[in-house]
Amino acid sequence: MALIAPRVTPGLPADDARTLARSLQDSNDITVFVDGTVHRLPDEARDAVVDLLTRLGRGEAVTVSSVEEMLTTSRAAELAGISHTYLRNMTDRGEIPVEYRGTHRRIRLADIMAWLETQKHNKEDGPEVAPS
Repeated sequence: MALIAPRVTPGLPADDARTLARSLQDSNDITVFVDGTVHRLPDEARDAVVDLLTRLGRGEAVTVSSVEEMLTTSRAAELAGISHTYLRNMTDRGEIPVEYRGTHRRIRLADIMAWLETQKHNKEDGPEVAPS
């Protein structure tokens, strides 16, 4: 079974948190270096990085995860035209990735659409049936 977990970073030690908080005070300017190359972040990305660093600067633990359209198994099964039970069995076998929110399964819309596309190709590539 595929499990997609968010990344959790514990709070910084008090001294590091204070140093980071001082650095961020009255500043939203963040410079990002990747392999020695400076990258200017778009406003939305800069704001997200500043928010992350501000929270770490307060000594808070931070969770980072992607936001994608997540579907209940019932909704995903309905979109795929299959039964809820069949879909749950596929997630148990790892055929379709699943993310858990507590004990509830959630499936990304993109994963259901990819599975449907695979089914379509398998049907098109299948053996031809001779007319009777």
